[in-house]
Amino acid sequence: MTSEFRRNATSALQQDDVQTNLNRVVHKLREHRQAAWIAADEWRQLRRHCQAIRENAVRKLPQLLEQLETNLIRNGIQVHWAETAEQANHVVLSIMQRHDAKLIIKGKSMVSEEIALNHFLMQHGIQALETDLGEFIIQLAGEKPAHIIVPALHKNRRQIAELLHRHFPGYAYTEDVDELAQLARKILRDHFQFARVGLTGVNFMIAESGTLCLVENEGNGRMCSTIPPVHIAVTGIEKVVEKLSDIPPLLSILTRSATGQPITTYFNMISAPRQPGEKDGPREVHVVLLDNGRSTSYRDRELAATLRCIRCAACINHCPVYQHIGGHAYGTVIPGPIGSILEPQQRGLDRYGELTQASTLCGACTEVCPVGIPIADILNRLRWDATRQDADCSTPGAGSGYIPAQTALWKLWAWQCTHPGAYRLSTRLATRLRVVLPGYFDAWTNVRTMPKLAKTTLHERLKALGIDHE
Repeated sequence: MTSEFRRNATSALQQDDVQTNLNRVVHKLREHRQAAWIAADEWRQLRRHCQAIRENAVRKLPQLLEQLETNLIRNGIQVHWAETAEQANHVVLSIMQRHDAKLIIKGKSMVSEEIALNHFLMQHGIQALETDLGEFIIQLAGEKPAHIIVPALHKNRRQIAELLHRHFPGYAYTEDVDELAQLARKILRDHFQFARVGLTGVNFMIAESGTLCLVENEGNGRMCSTIPPVHIAVTGIEKVVEKLSDIPPLLSILTRSATGQPITTYFNMISAPRQPGEKDGPREVHVVLLDNGRSTSYRDRELAATLRCIRCAACINHCPVYQHIGGHAYGTVIPGPIGSILEPQQRGLDRYGELTQASTLCGACTEVCPVGIPIADILNRLRWDATRQDADCSTPGAGSGYIPAQTALWKLWAWQCTHPGAYRLSTRLATRLRVVLPGYFDAWTNVRTMPKLAKTTLHERLKALGIDHE
């Protein structure tokens, strides 16, 4: 039976426009990143520094989260803990209902995608409006993001122009990029002004000061977090860092790894709601700290490295698999290499275990990761977990890929390779019966030529030449 991932990948490979759009944008992002690192020594030094910062934060995660909560509350920010996606959704819903709000304007937040917040709120009569331009386009198209930084990279300007004109026919049709951006700004302007609640993600949280950091280019995140009377920040618990001094190096490596920029247009630091005498800012700030499987990864020494991720998408941009099939083929919130190790940990190998096979193990993802996550090693670890039958493995869905017949064949192969007599007999039989062996082996020969066995074994050929091979 063909899996959903294989069906999606096959479909994506047959869509020429997707291939064209992907190649154009991904290559541009890669070029920008490369241009941002003129000195290789600078990259290596900053990478080691940022890796150490994130390793320290993950290692001290429980203590830092307690310190963060204490300082957030001291600053007047309300803290909500959510073990699951369902709990996080209900926290947001309760805040909306308390303020009798029927509209929430959203800045970019992959965590809100993770918990399917928009769909949940719609079921309760609340409209969630995306204000990031790429997310706004995707929302109009009824699709999910195809990339964590450039969610609409699979669409070209003509497709976007047609989409906007179809939804807003009162505006003149245009394919000019600047005019399309201005059109979206006009449409969203009133919503910024009158919405009672705004929601954003969080890039980093500083434990020592109780500060939320938000990185963006469009200004919509600042609008969502300052204009509405209520601001809700939804984030994973792993985004915490220990000190304010940790932020400058992380910001530098994040922006250059993601878009090639030395710094983004906006960098927001939120430490408190509006204070007496201040003229702007929300009157309430809420932080929803989401676990949703992250604690399970934290408890595993090897898998905990996944939590270092700063969501720059460098690994996605350099992945040859993603470059050919795009983000939608994965069927996950986070696509590409990081998604292939993150989603199985959070949602189970029984559901997303096949994503661990969506890799050539070329190591490009590990090489460009700005915080040194050993993605290729973790992919191999998760592949192993999928076939394990012992009870010691804590990875959700472990053992779901176990096939008794396959395991028996590998054991037989291992036994054969450790018994010279059996090995020689089997290879001799294989060469003699080569004409009756099948020329097709399931998916293996779909993309490979079946190798032809020689008439004689290597041992026989060496013996005929008089070479001592014992």
